[in-house]
Amino acid sequence: MIILDTTAADFADRFTALVEGRRESATDVTKGVTAIIARVRAEGEAALADLTRTLDRHDLATTGWRIDPAECAAAYAALDPDLRTALDLAATRIRAYHERQKPTDTDYTDAAGVRLGARWRAVDAAGIYVPGGRAAYPSSLLMNAIPARVAGVERLVMVTPTPDGQINPLVLAAAHLAGIDEIWRVGGAQAIAALAYGAGRIAAVDVVTGPGNAWVAEAKRQVYGVVGIDMVAGPSEIVVVADALNDPDWTAADLLSQAEHDTTTQSILFTDDADYANKVAAAVETQLKTLATAVTARIAWDTNGAIIVVESLADAAPLIDRLAPEHLQLAIDEPQAFFDRIRHAGSVFMGRHTPEAIGDYVAGPNHVLPTGRRARFASGLSVLDFMKRTSFLQLDEDALRELGPATVKLADAEGLPAHAKSVALRLRLNR
Repeated sequence: MIILDTTAADFADRFTALVEGRRESATDVTKGVTAIIARVRAEGEAALADLTRTLDRHDLATTGWRIDPAECAAAYAALDPDLRTALDLAATRIRAYHERQKPTDTDYTDAAGVRLGARWRAVDAAGIYVPGGRAAYPSSLLMNAIPARVAGVERLVMVTPTPDGQINPLVLAAAHLAGIDEIWRVGGAQAIAALAYGAGRIAAVDVVTGPGNAWVAEAKRQVYGVVGIDMVAGPSEIVVVADALNDPDWTAADLLSQAEHDTTTQSILFTDDADYANKVAAAVETQLKTLATAVTARIAWDTNGAIIVVESLADAAPLIDRLAPEHLQLAIDEPQAFFDRIRHAGSVFMGRHTPEAIGDYVAGPNHVLPTGRRARFASGLSVLDFMKRTSFLQLDEDALRELGPATVKLADAEGLPAHAKSVALRLRLNR
């Protein structure tokens, strides 16, 4: 963990190094992923079966390719009642929030008599990747699947690795709640290839979303264009803005809530009080002693954590925009005024009683967010990721006479005589 002070002579250089530092794995998986995709395209199911035997240590012919919906329903029914209630609450709130994202069709006639508009429709099929093993998060399944359902996707497919044939029952319960149509016991880059190109009994989809390791992320990158994807996500990150009126233990827990995700996670605190900064740093050390995920969180905090002391909290706003963080938490009295100054952040958590963890589960907004400064140009997963817009226009003869001559002029200027002729003939223009 580093401590920076904006009044220090070397602050600009050190902050630039923090902004530009790479936290992604240095392992280059590009060639390996390319080979897997090519193999799935050439061999289909045989490649999936062989890779599953090798990587996940079970035979699909024995365990079965698909997980039956009845198994998901049973897992949901078997949940501890309080946990089932919590999962229901999360699904309800996620659905309600995303219902408000559905776009509206437009249809109007302008002054020239031209009818113009746009129509929104869902894609036919979407594939959701759900990690297995340690990173089995039912909350991510809900965050990916529910917006697709809200958008109107008719076929919702889930792929997930099941190491040794096992799967987290809570993931199955979430799949039941989300209304997944197909669940395939296939993971890794090979699962992404199957979703993009089809492989035997697994039919291709139109959009692929969901988190995964470096192999999954690279596979999504390589199949983009054949299918749509949500994003190529990197390590998670949080920026907390807090003054000395906050409990240091609260802020320390907020920072560690991201640090426990992965050793490459980044947690940054901005504060205008050096004494408070020291108290938070001490609270982090205390909490790490008893945190069940301390091994991971310790590495993340020591390697990528930072505390930045500013003269005024207002000074933090342009620095935060340079970071364009995935999560921004504003633990201050007037968060709206600060939020108004921020241009780049994936999701913002406003006020002292809005910990980022609420957004991960039950608040409603999507927790699939741009990382690695991509919030400068990208947004979190939404209903729109599962929809596409078709524009339309309609001219009568009078409208064509209004717009046609300019079209002919521009087409001629671009050296496209057939374009010009298609209009000129209708207008009976001499050319």
